[in-house]
Amino acid sequence: MPNDRIAAVGDKDSVFAFKALGVDVFGVEAVEDAAKTIKALAREYSVIFVTEDVAEANAELIARYKARPYPAVIPIPGANGTNGFGMRGIDACVEKALGRNLEEE
Repeated sequence: MPNDRIAAVGDKDSVFAFKALGVDVFGVEAVEDAAKTIKALAREYSVIFVTEDVAEANAELIARYKARPYPAVIPIPGANGTNGFGMRGIDACVEKALGRNLEEE
C-alpha cells in the first residue's frame, strides 16, 4: 500500500500548520475519539503523524501499526509541547536494537 499520502491527527492547533506542507489534516476534539480516525486513515495513508497526547491515549492501536510496514505512525509534540511519549518510543527502539539503553552510560 505504499503511496505518497501523509496525514496529521491531533487537536486543530497542533496539526493545522501541516496543511501548509501539503499534509492532510484531521483535527479531533477528544483524544479517545481519534482511534476511529486513525483506523480509517491507515487504509489510505503511508505516513500518519499523531500528536503525543492522541498517541498515548491510543497506545495499543499505535503499537499494532508499529508491527506493520505501512502506515508509519509517528508521534509528534502537540501545541502545548511534548509529554515524552515519542521519546520513550525512540528509547525503546534503540534499546531493542542495541540491547541496552544509551542513557544508562
